[in-house]
Amino acid sequence: MRRRFTALGLLALLPAVTLAAIAPYPATFQTRMVQTNGTSLYVRYGGTGPAVVLLHGFGDTGDMWAPLAAALVRDHTVIVPDLRGMGLSAHPEVGYTKKNQALDVIGVMDALKVQRAALVTHDIGNMVGYPLAVQFPERISRWAVIDAPLPGIGDWDNIIRTPLLWHFNFRGPDVERLVQGRERIYLDRFYNEFAADPKRVDEQTRAHYAELYAKPHAMHDAFEQFGAFSQDALDNKALLSSRGKLSMPVLAIGGEKSFGPAMAAVMRFAATDVTVGIIPGSGHWIMEENPQATIRLVAGFLGR
Repeated sequence: MRRRFTALGLLALLPAVTLAAIAPYPATFQTRMVQTNGTSLYVRYGGTGPAVVLLHGFGDTGDMWAPLAAALVRDHTVIVPDLRGMGLSAHPEVGYTKKNQALDVIGVMDALKVQRAALVTHDIGNMVGYPLAVQFPERISRWAVIDAPLPGIGDWDNIIRTPLLWHFNFRGPDVERLVQGRERIYLDRFYNEFAADPKRVDEQTRAHYAELYAKPHAMHDAFEQFGAFSQDALDNKALLSSRGKLSMPVLAIGGEKSFGPAMAAVMRFAATDVTVGIIPGSGHWIMEENPQATIRLVAGFLGR
């Protein structure tokens, strides 16, 4: 099913886009460490109604979703974990394949007694989202997937040759020593290169995430997320071959200045019911660059 679901026509209805900043979660949200799949994830949750799980990626934590969570919590149960080894979650030595991290998320849902949820993912969150949705289709009702490819799916082998994605293979015995104490410099490279306008990722946001990624083991585990991509590609190819394409509704969102409609092109290799979504004026950092348009697109998709 080829459809186009775009925020461009909504711009006149949106307030002026302001610079990003780290917003607090509503006071109604709770937090807890959830024991799951041999590790512990830091989880924010609140609200009542149909459940939605929000998964972040590299350069962010679950903090990125606060404005979206504040909008959705009015009529949803909103669940926002930090991924394994990231943010305020625990730092296990192993388990960074995305197929395994899908089990982390299922464990969170089980702990919160949520049988079925919609899924919203960005960046590495997409890569956890695919094996989650394909292994547990009865647990995921629909999926909004935002601005990052899936290992092993579609044109992955050519996508990873893009010079901008050099960090996918930034590996070796010295990478942590090279970055230690320079986490802000390292992260700034991505905020600057992947944003349509780097000023949209403001100083408060950059400092906040640099502090989190400078915590012990944080960059080590971030590198482990990327280091698992080769196995993730093999796992995803096997899952697609054995399980077939996803049949649930999928909203494939790309930043206008980043993946754009190519996000939907990727997802059509893995799903049959794909709608295109475009975040106008945005690069990769959709919640920092154009949160209002992102909220409108995601909330509209979840409400259908």
